[in-house]
Amino acid sequence: MKKKEIENASKLRIIPLGGLEQIGMNITAFEYEDSIIVVDCGLSFPDDDMLGIDLVIPDVAYLKENAEKVKGFIITHGHEDHIGALPYVLRDINVPIYATKLTMGIIENKLTEHNLMGNTKRKVIKFGQSINLGQFRIEFIKTNHSIVDAAALAIYSPAGTVVHTGDFKVDYTPVFGDAIDLQRFAEIGKKGVLALMCDSTNAERPGFTQSERTVGKTFDTLFTEHKDTRIIIATFASNVDRVQQIINSAYKFGRKVVVEGRSMVNIIETATSLGYLDIPDKTLIDIEQLKNYPDEKTVIITTGSQGESMAALSRMAGDIHKKISIGPRDTVIFSSNPIPGNEKTVTNVINKLLVKGADVIFQDVHVSGHACQEEIKLMYSLLHPRYAVPVHGEYKHLKAQAKLAKELGIPKENIFILTSGDVLELNKENARIAGKVPVGGILVDGLGVGDVGNIVLRDRQHLAEDGILIVVLALDGYSDQLVSGPDIVSRGFVYVRESDELMEEARHIVDESVRGCLDRGISDWGKIKSGIKDSLGEYVWKKTKRRPMILPIIMEV
Repeated sequence: MKKKEIENASKLRIIPLGGLEQIGMNITAFEYEDSIIVVDCGLSFPDDDMLGIDLVIPDVAYLKENAEKVKGFIITHGHEDHIGALPYVLRDINVPIYATKLTMGIIENKLTEHNLMGNTKRKVIKFGQSINLGQFRIEFIKTNHSIVDAAALAIYSPAGTVVHTGDFKVDYTPVFGDAIDLQRFAEIGKKGVLALMCDSTNAERPGFTQSERTVGKTFDTLFTEHKDTRIIIATFASNVDRVQQIINSAYKFGRKVVVEGRSMVNIIETATSLGYLDIPDKTLIDIEQLKNYPDEKTVIITTGSQGESMAALSRMAGDIHKKISIGPRDTVIFSSNPIPGNEKTVTNVINKLLVKGADVIFQDVHVSGHACQEEIKLMYSLLHPRYAVPVHGEYKHLKAQAKLAKELGIPKENIFILTSGDVLELNKENARIAGKVPVGGILVDGLGVGDVGNIVLRDRQHLAEDGILIVVLALDGYSDQLVSGPDIVSRGFVYVRESDELMEEARHIVDESVRGCLDRGISDWGKIKSGIKDSLGEYVWKKTKRRPMILPIIMEV
């Protein structure tokens, strides 16, 4: 068999393990024969019904099964939905991480927090540089996004070249560094691209995304209009360019800057130490020094633009921040858009700020970090891919990009809208979905990873909705006679002191149920507990139309 024939015999397998059907938890495996590389390793935040859950990370069972094949993690940029799961996944799959300088700086902060720095290999990659991992060669290409150092990837395999855009937009006038390397995309396009995996977040929006620099002009205008008030700006901690522009405007207008919120402080420290932030001398002050300056001479950059309950801005709005209280001499600027699902929490924070007399500005102080339709079209036109694989978005976003790809001349049968777990096999001749691998979300609650599943969540939901009744009684170990009880404790069901009659009747019902079992010679505790649950559950439903969790506890004396 000739070498070319051997190459064509194997297919490239693209396996998204998360990141489709939602914005978050991005992770994709690329497999060719004995080599797997993994692009990104992100988390998502819990839905409202996931009570008590802190984070959701991807199920990487497929990678664990094929651990000997995995060559490394290639990270496109430093956002949580692309790097957040690394500290959890690395415990099972300890392979090197490859990323650009700032991205690696943010990852290292995480690894330090989780005590993983010592045994994790890391390599910083420059734009234009390639790395060889098994059967793959990966090239990092400069793009623009709402965080500096974002990269697209050209993934070269014997089956052909796949371009993964990462999260991107086309910004010809970025705040820091160079514009997106469109020339390199064009060069790769000329050589032939097997598949394009393109960011779909804004695929429904026509036109172009505005340059980040336009926000700087808006800040200057707002600083002029509100020169007699203290200015508080809430934005994403990771948007280093946005922070740079706030600092530039503050310096221009002679204001001191305070940075508040743990994630904001960490990222600004990392970005400054790596040279991605230019802060003029004596501009940045400690929060303790605020009282030494008049309000109109200060700016506070804070976390909490998404209404997160424990973020700095939410604490200020709720009067529980130890150092900053909001009043009529404050102008609060939200320099972000609510992520879908966060609208309500953001509105709550805004209302609290308005009640305190603050002036709240929400419009026109944000531009997206994702490509709109014209930029997506430009990417397709430069690369001319054989196959289109929309990524990063809910189904409607993927569908919108598929429509664009079709308009640009890609045949319908060459456009693949995948779901997480699909295995897309492709080479130059053909492509098909060739099966599925197990995927899903693993829930992180405090220090527990994966120990909370659907049953526990269902119990939490049950407790949240209807509360719990705990029935306590004692049986004689020898005669199986009721010695004491039953006593009923209510939590989250009814306030006992105001429901004497109901609780007394409930005790009577349980007493009858237990004595009935004992009279019939039933001494099996399991059956006695079932009897209590059935009789008490029926009574409570009849009286209240509620179904609290009923937990019988039997003690032997």
